[in-house]
Amino acid sequence: MYSLFTGQFSWMACVSLVAIVAAVSFWYVVLRPSRVSDVLFLALLAALKFSHALNHIYTSPIDVRVDILGQLMLIRTGALAALELRGVANIGFGFIPNQKEWVAGVRYFFYFLPVGFPLALAVGLVRLNFTGFLFWQTLAIFCGFLWVVALSEEFFFRGMLQQWLTAWTAWPNLALIATSLLFGAAHLPVRAFPNWKMAVVSAVAGLFYGIAYRKTGSIRASMVTHALVVTAWRTLFV
Repeated sequence: MYSLFTGQFSWMACVSLVAIVAAVSFWYVVLRPSRVSDVLFLALLAALKFSHALNHIYTSPIDVRVDILGQLMLIRTGALAALELRGVANIGFGFIPNQKEWVAGVRYFFYFLPVGFPLALAVGLVRLNFTGFLFWQTLAIFCGFLWVVALSEEFFFRGMLQQWLTAWTAWPNLALIATSLLFGAAHLPVRAFPNWKMAVVSAVAGLFYGIAYRKTGSIRASMVTHALVVTAWRTLFV
């Protein structure tokens, strides 16, 4: 509907979108769940995310970015396929953390503070900026990251990848470290590739997100930690 009314419609983009949705939606209908199919499923989602294929489908008018619509579509489709067709359990998928998850999420945020932000300052990733944000602006930033960025990244990295690596290796700490390193690597393209500073800080943050998930068995706890870290970064640093 968006593309029709804005004059952005393209048959090639439409066919590409249908192909992507079909591949993600029917992955576990065609393939049996296994280590190989699980790894390939995550690789497919990562390839679609980082290849910017969706940017060519969700074309943007001048000065208006709408490619986020494609990312939201990919998140929803991938999550539904994993939950309903793959039957992934022990994720704690949801939008509203309970009291235990809030407490754990806030706790690991404060554990991260004396490690992560000094590291970010030391490597030159950020610098202090006390220009100030209104309370409602800070709350909006937190909610936006909690229910979009943190939800999607914690679902795929902690709820799926870390959980699967733990089961496959029987070494929870190895799974935690490996997932955190991959999480950091996923941030290499941020702003300008290769952004090693962002990757290093993100990998360290991933350790705290992963522990929050492991302690509660729920991504809602790691979502809280993740969203608090990003909110503090956006409001106190540049």
